[in-house]
Amino acid sequence: MSELNKIALKIISNGKGILAADESNGTMTKRLSAVNIDSTPENRLTFRETIFSSDSMNECIGGVILYDETIKQITSSGKSIPDLISSSGAVPGIKVDTGAKPLANSFDEKITEGLDGLRERLKKYYELGARFTKWRGVYNISKKYPSKLAIHSNAEALARYSALVQECEMVPIVEPEVLMDGDHSSEICLTKTTEVIKKCFEKLILHKVDLSGMILKPNMILAGSQSKDKISNEEVSQKTIECLKNSVPIEVPGIAFLSGGQSELEATENLNLINKNNNTKFIMTYSYGRALQQSALKIWSKNIKDRVATQNTFNHRAKMCSLAAKGKWSIEIENK
Repeated sequence: MSELNKIALKIISNGKGILAADESNGTMTKRLSAVNIDSTPENRLTFRETIFSSDSMNECIGGVILYDETIKQITSSGKSIPDLISSSGAVPGIKVDTGAKPLANSFDEKITEGLDGLRERLKKYYELGARFTKWRGVYNISKKYPSKLAIHSNAEALARYSALVQECEMVPIVEPEVLMDGDHSSEICLTKTTEVIKKCFEKLILHKVDLSGMILKPNMILAGSQSKDKISNEEVSQKTIECLKNSVPIEVPGIAFLSGGQSELEATENLNLINKNNNTKFIMTYSYGRALQQSALKIWSKNIKDRVATQNTFNHRAKMCSLAAKGKWSIEIENK
């Protein structure tokens, strides 16, 4: 096993998943404002430190994706945030793209930027303790989209990013997110997501990326959020597995799904069924942001000094996700 493969497996094995705590300051401000908390560096640190100090970090979280501000912060105990995460047995990671911008000659679509100066930034993040990274490409579905231009451009960027990350001895998370916005059917989502992922791997292979030392972070196969033709959780699992079997090379160690606008319960139930029906060699786990943190954030906002209540809420959600990653979750266990 390569060192990169060992890191990847440490992050996603044994029912562990990834806590996506890489919200930009702008996004975090929206989340905090929604619960009437001022978005100051101190408050952002307090919430994240509370979560990162939870008991479930040892049992359920294999990796934490951080934002540029967070990876440089020092906790109340004097430890750096990466050291706090590492002390729980989890691996610190970092979001390295600089956001999705309008794609030239297809302005209704996005291209993710951040390649300029990336090699130098990666070296600094490695020194700060990061051992894996994340880059998100976004694709919207409509009658015209995603266009071949968007599919090719984002795949090329994801591949160039991944090659640079592995050069710096870190594991790249490759996140091609086909958004659930729209009224499209699950069949169209299946077709488009398969096309997007296949093109990503075509480019990853072209750029000589070690597929055993990366993690794929895709969307599940769902009908659009405005679609009248919703499908059952069982169908979500079957179509998602079908997509991955047809598009992901067997060298890839695992898949960590994004929650993509699903509720905490939906994201947990769908992951559980994916694992119950998993007939592939891939580890199937989670890389959730809101679907791991939202309930804890609401509790925290009532009294930001009550760490225990916030941590208990987060511990429950993380435990449910971990059970789902093993196919052992049930609504009865959820409601205990």
